[in-house]
Amino acid sequence: MPATPATPATPSASPPAPAPGRTSGTRPAYVPSIAHSEEQIRAAQRLRFQVFGEELGAALDTPLPGHDIDAFDALADHLIVTETTSGAVVGTYRLIPPGRGELSYSAGEFDLSALAPLRPATIEAGRSCVHPDHRSGAVINLMWSALARYVLLSGHRYLAGCASVPLADGGTAAASAWLLGTAKHASPPELRVHPHRPWTPPEQRAGHRPTYADLPPLLRGYLRLGAWMCGAPAHDPDFDSADFFVVLDTQRLNERHRRFFLGDEGSRGSV
Repeated sequence: MPATPATPATPSASPPAPAPGRTSGTRPAYVPSIAHSEEQIRAAQRLRFQVFGEELGAALDTPLPGHDIDAFDALADHLIVTETTSGAVVGTYRLIPPGRGELSYSAGEFDLSALAPLRPATIEAGRSCVHPDHRSGAVINLMWSALARYVLLSGHRYLAGCASVPLADGGTAAASAWLLGTAKHASPPELRVHPHRPWTPPEQRAGHRPTYADLPPLLRGYLRLGAWMCGAPAHDPDFDSADFFVVLDTQRLNERHRRFFLGDEGSRGSV
């Protein structure tokens, strides 16, 4: 799964004013939407290849050079953020609603049997990335708000997926994520999953206190919104990351975030 520079950053603890991504005039600089054409989906896949394959060095098995494509794309809604001046897709998130087949990307990394009762109400999220030239607060806030609105307006209760922590630092950040997750964000025991390829945290130095600043933006954002960490991480050798399976129950969202994500609908595109 994608790691730090590929993923949207943390939603603000105090949500910003409505209409992120606007220019000084009335035209939005960026617009979120669900891809509605093959051309838009291909643009999202090219962006994923640029970020995951070229920037992060992931080993991608893809049938089309220069594109990140797998079997799950055909099942998904592709959330995209488009720069209005150029028409370029500069952010994307793959969302697979329930009822689109039995395949699950996360099931390749985890035994998800314990979550079977949640599956009919769960959207699986993954393959999130933002173009390196557009990793601003505007695009980040649009990605988060569009994702949350998609889930809340779909009528489905849960958002779930893998949140990756890169291991280039020797596993320090992933170990911090594991410590924080187990101490403050552990799922109920009946919702624990089990990695097919477990990752074991290294020994931490004496006196080390993990903080949320240690975590990659995507995982930090999920936890701040109240997501559960559902057990030990899996090792993803293709991305050289420790992947944590998280579940966000939208009924646990506080009213401040709910109002922010669903308010001012006219300024947030068509998602």
